[in-house]
Amino acid sequence: MQSAVPMLLRNAEVGPGHHADVRVADGRVVAVGNALMPRRGEEVVDAHGGALLPGLHDHHLHLTALAAAETSVACGPPGVPDAATLGTALRNRAAALPPGAWVRGVGYHESVAGLLDRHRLDAMTGERPVRVQHRSGALWTVNSAAAAMLGLDSDSIDAPPGIERDRAGRSTGRLWRLDGWLRGRLDAVGAVDPEPDLARVGRRLAAYGITGVTDATPDMTPGTLRLLLSAVRDGRLAQRLLLLGVDSLPPGLPTDRVRLGPRKLLPPDHAPWPYDDLLTRIRTARVTGPVVPRPVAVHCVTLEGLVVTVTALREAGVVPGDRIEHAAVAPPALAAQMAALGLRVVTQPGFVAERGDAYRRDADPGDLPYLYPYASLLDAGVRTVSSSDAPFGSPDPWAVLRSARDRQAPDGAPLGPNESVSVSTALAGMLSSPLRPGDAPRSVARGEPADLCLLHAPRAVALEEPSADLVRMTVCEGRIVHA
Repeated sequence: MQSAVPMLLRNAEVGPGHHADVRVADGRVVAVGNALMPRRGEEVVDAHGGALLPGLHDHHLHLTALAAAETSVACGPPGVPDAATLGTALRNRAAALPPGAWVRGVGYHESVAGLLDRHRLDAMTGERPVRVQHRSGALWTVNSAAAAMLGLDSDSIDAPPGIERDRAGRSTGRLWRLDGWLRGRLDAVGAVDPEPDLARVGRRLAAYGITGVTDATPDMTPGTLRLLLSAVRDGRLAQRLLLLGVDSLPPGLPTDRVRLGPRKLLPPDHAPWPYDDLLTRIRTARVTGPVVPRPVAVHCVTLEGLVVTVTALREAGVVPGDRIEHAAVAPPALAAQMAALGLRVVTQPGFVAERGDAYRRDADPGDLPYLYPYASLLDAGVRTVSSSDAPFGSPDPWAVLRSARDRQAPDGAPLGPNESVSVSTALAGMLSSPLRPGDAPRSVARGEPADLCLLHAPRAVALEEPSADLVRMTVCEGRIVHA
């Protein structure tokens, strides 16, 4: 990361049709005006009328998983359409790794080779330990070599319920919602993965104009937290972080760089928590963290899950900041209830562009009109913003903006066109406060943090044809992190 230097951005569009000079010093915007004179030692950047936005914020992603995906085998469509292609990809990666190293695959979908189990993976991979993640993030499948190393068939390990077993009691190789447990077991057996390259992720996000992210990883392990905080301290991650899966932070952190958000709760999709269990978890989360009562962020990708969550939140009592992650199926009656309770929603319209044809093929037809809604939630009064859910979706926010407007599946057919919102509306959500998503967008104004995204073109061009190619420069806390 470059050092912060005083900067004067000249002739920038700081609002629709409003051009001004913007002075940055000590990590803040210190002046916005006309014909500001350069000062000694100040770097002068001519914006040439390009839009100067507050830095974009991704309200839901997973940083270390995004970094790990860079060194993992892509296992799903469109690049991997069938079992033969998948087997070739896994074997090629195995051949390129040192002896004993694990093969890690991501993005699997059952359209490739059905629901994977250890035996199907054995036929593709042989004796090399392999683990493959479903594109939903809910499921890891391991082959027999990996199952043996993890001790999945042993009575000596503390086996959580997410380890699926056949009628004979033997592991199928499927591990449901067990990311934290799997990470601990991998560490215990000495399985070495490449350390996630968070510097690369930080640069990639900066190239999109992103200056802040909400990491929605649930129940983040101490090791993962240490990796993230180390990357923040040494500048590999320039972005500000809001963490949902952590109960406390170590002392001495810059509180404006790393903060706690609502507590993430992740009921398993395949076996939801009983109602009383969810209610207890909400009430327990209220008393975690430095601010009490703490809001919650509840994962909901099924209609049943959303119904139960809204009911539980009503009984527990909603507090400011409570939010629903995904709300993947939300008919109008539930939207009205969420609005009445003051809940917020973080949705993923990018999934329509990436998976829409599969949704039409596989989803319950009754759910399709309400799939990843946006416009209807806003119309009901629900504060709603978009996010990427990277690496389970593309981290490119400009692609998300296009999908929010176009609602086109990969085959070009529309999916839920009535849920389309304007690029301006979706962009406003990305510019809203991390702690108050859906409130008024942040602005380029005196006293505001110098987290900025300068575009090559005026705002009107960006709203017409949103593209990451428009990003000319990204500034985090007054430091140029992409140019």
